[in-house]
Amino acid sequence: MNAVAAGSVGEALGAATDALAAAGVETPRLDAELLLAEAAGLERARLTADPSAGVDAAAAREFGVMVRRRVRREPVAYILGRKGFRQLELAVDPRVLIPRPETELLVEVALDLRPRRVLDVGTGSGAIALAVADELAAAEVVATDTSLDALAVAQANRARLGLESRVRLAHGTVPADERFDLVLANLPYVSEAELAALEPEITRHEPYAALSSGPTGLEAIEQLLGELAVAGALPGAIALEVGEGQAATVGELVRRAGFERVETRRDLAAIERVVIGRL
Repeated sequence: MNAVAAGSVGEALGAATDALAAAGVETPRLDAELLLAEAAGLERARLTADPSAGVDAAAAREFGVMVRRRVRREPVAYILGRKGFRQLELAVDPRVLIPRPETELLVEVALDLRPRRVLDVGTGSGAIALAVADELAAAEVVATDTSLDALAVAQANRARLGLESRVRLAHGTVPADERFDLVLANLPYVSEAELAALEPEITRHEPYAALSSGPTGLEAIEQLLGELAVAGALPGAIALEVGEGQAATVGELVRRAGFERVETRRDLAAIERVVIGRL
């Protein structure tokens, strides 16, 4: 991007916005502002308040590198190396899925039920487990993942947030010989057929194993419910994030696993996003 060079903020943002829009980025201006603010070491509001302000050469070079990455449709969160989730700022990279706003519904379930022991299966960056520990002081939280790379990211986030004594990390899915009041899980639920239609930010950059677990997309959810049933230690409640149109099917799976009361919660787009089962 030769157009992104030392000059004014307005010029840098204009050139970057044009390049990102041409690459098909959905929010080119917003992304350009976030990246320039990071490169310049300034708050976004302060940066955009004076479009005529100069951008020094070092910041312009770093901005150019970031914009080129975004043109290749790398997510902004990976470029910045962080993503906000509820009250927390989490480090993220291509080893883990980027936390989404709809996943906050799982944390809200925990806040409503106020469990003593919580299991977060497929923790990834640690977003759910760390947010629950942060907002529910009395809860003991265990977080698991089958990916050692993901657990390394979660461990780093746990240490940086000072929650090492509150959240235990473990490799796998359901810890043996342990009982929980609530199980939370944002497992891969995208079907193989749906995967190809997703944005390049997802298909090119986010970890495949965190997106899809098989042809139907429900394989990981079925496996978790099976493990809980075989262990003979169903939690008092379970909350599962699901994809659009999956709530009814997952609700039936939850009933068959032994949870008698099933309900759903909708996200801000009115999609049935979380299936909750209770004994």
